Amino acid sequence: MNLATLTASDLQIAGLTPMSSVDWPGKFVATVFAQGCPWACPYCHNQAIIDPKIPGVVSWESVEELLGRRRGLLDGVVFSGGEATRQLAVLPAMQRVRELGFEVGLHTAGPYPARLREILRTGLVDWVGIDIKAMSGPNYEAVAGRPNAGPKAWESLGEVLDSGVPYEVRLTVYPDGPRDGYEVASCVKDLGATHFALQQARALGTAQGFNAGDAAWDLEVQSLADDIEKLGFESFQFRPA
Repeated sequence: MNLATLTASDLQIAGLTPMSSVDWPGKFVATVFAQGCPWACPYCHNQAIIDPKIPGVVSWESVEELLGRRRGLLDGVVFSGGEATRQLAVLPAMQRVRELGFEVGLHTAGPYPARLREILRTGLVDWVGIDIKAMSGPNYEAVAGRPNAGPKAWESLGEVLDSGVPYEVRLTVYPDGPRDGYEVASCVKDLGATHFALQQARALGTAQGFNAGDAAWDLEVQSLADDIEKLGFESFQFRPA
């Protein structure tokens, strides 16, 4: 489909949260969940919307109706997923949100660095939450479930840092995942990132059989959080399960 002919109504939307205070730190937002993601992370809490072949179930008109009712109550709209950058229609949707007088946030795992760069260059995005899942290589592939995921994600992080757009880098950890969280945080810090969050995966919404851990795991994650905090990020958030 030609980008020039796309409209916001072409965005395949799997879900819509009318108001959230956690999807964009410090903001009250509506969250649009775009259908489809190229990766298959075991801790994903949106397993039902990963398949890109499933059509959207929420109309763009519903989003605009919500924004009309919540004017003065919401600061903006966060495009999440799935993977919002998978769909080219996210651009006219962002443009429409701006026209309606709201700010635009983006959640991305960075599977499309070139596309992310173009989105950031439009000036439509006011804030990005970017997920970095592991050190590049086998560890990243073990989390994302796809080859070459690491180089794409880390390249996308570079695009975010170079863009000047406010951001948060997020790492989610889970018991059966790589134990390289400290190395990830340290590398992110060395790249010049100043805002970092450590998130502990929860079982809610994940695939059947996902192991969210126990009390011993909780202590291990808390210890990791303590070590990362000592790296001296300007802003560090720990989000336990």
